[in-house]
Amino acid sequence: MKRLLTYLGFAIIGIGIGGYSALAMAGLLPGDRRTGGSIEIKKWYGDFAMGSEDASPYFRARIARHGLLALANTEAVYFTRTVDDSGRPFTEGCSYLLSGGTMPAQWWSVTLYDAENFLPDNTDNALSFDASRAEAQGNDNGAWSAIISAEQPGEDGGWISSKAAGNFDLTFRLYVPDDGVLEQPEEMIEAPSVERLACAGGAS
Repeated sequence: MKRLLTYLGFAIIGIGIGGYSALAMAGLLPGDRRTGGSIEIKKWYGDFAMGSEDASPYFRARIARHGLLALANTEAVYFTRTVDDSGRPFTEGCSYLLSGGTMPAQWWSVTLYDAENFLPDNTDNALSFDASRAEAQGNDNGAWSAIISAEQPGEDGGWISSKAAGNFDLTFRLYVPDDGVLEQPEEMIEAPSVERLACAGGAS
């Protein structure tokens, strides 16, 4: 009887550890909103197995949870981040400065998703900033910037609306990446920075 109870105890522990690990790897634990990935560039996480036959079942589950329609990595690569440059989670109550330069791809975009991994339910028509808007800023060195905030900061300049987003995340997409990006992403990609500017109520 004692041996049977010992086996039963180990079986319960094993099922618990296995179940927890599977949920964690699939991104199904509360509060885990990253798509995950083996590549990390300035707090942006990506995995070039996305959209390919090389993706593991856990990774496929994680992507399905985030609702991404992933293209093959020769067509697009994806990076997500949930924190600012100081490591603090993104929140609708704060404003941020998103900035970057020339990207190694034919086109790129940065899009904001809400706490449920959907586009926020607002009518601002400002949920993304992209290469076309960056070019419109006309900086000779290719530098660009946009404000992320719940209210439009002004008539001019780039803006991504975080209204009704709660705790949000950002997805950075490079479409038709340049040669070498898939082999040396850390060397080829100068990923955008996201600096927290101010928060409601004066919180820093």
